[in-house]
Order: sequence, then structure tokens, then C-alpha cells
Amino acid sequence: VQLVESGGGLVQPGGSLRLSCVGSGFSFPSYGMSWYRQSPGLDREPVAGISSGGRTTTYVDSVQGRFTISRDNTKKTLYLQMNSLNPEDSGIYYCARAASLFESRWTWDSQSSHGLWGQGTQVTVSS
Repeated sequence: VQLVESGGGLVQPGGSLRLSCVGSGFSFPSYGMSWYRQSPGLDREPVAGISSGGRTTTYVDSVQGRFTISRDNTKKTLYLQMNSLNPEDSGIYYCARAASLFESRWTWDSQSSHGLWGQGTQVTVSS
């Protein structure tokens, strides 16, 4: 049972990146999923969440309109398209799976609501 992120890297301000997260060992389509990030010296914070079927998405205010979370359940893959990146977006990005199959028990922006985490992928926005 694991989540594996990829797609991070170094990008200039104003640039774009797409992160991917592949899930294995569990029923990927059955769980809500989220992206979190941890910037240097700061606590890990929620970035975006998506329901199991992909119909409902939510974002932290600072990325609204710039980032898009999506999922392809046939490929067991979660995505985060990041546009108009700025240096404050730098950090380690983690994907996370809800702890429960029941979405009523999942809160996308609560770390304790997630039961499986990836190892993270580094995003650095710098000129």
C-alpha cells in the first residue's frame, strides 16, 4: 500500500509544473485525496482536495485559480497542475489518501483525516 509522487523540480517564477501521485495496493477510486505542501521552516499545510469520484474539488485560498487538482481513477493517479508559480509555492509536495472509505468522515484540510502519505516531491520556484 503506497503513494508515489513525481513531477517536482526547479521552475522559474510564472512557470508551470504538473505533479502526479500513483496509488497502489488499495482501491484508489474509493478514497478522497489531497495535496499538501511543506515549505522550509513551516508546518505542512493543505493545498487542495478532491472527492473519490472527482466531482468535488477544494483549494486553499492562496492557490485558488492557479492550481488544479484532478484524478484519473482508471490510472489510479492523482494530479496537481500548478500554474503562475511564485517562490512562496516552493516546498515539498505530498499526496495523501483519506483514512476512511466514508467521505463523510474525511476532511480534506485536516492532516489527521488522512491515513496514507507519499514520500513527497520537491518543488522549487526560483529565478
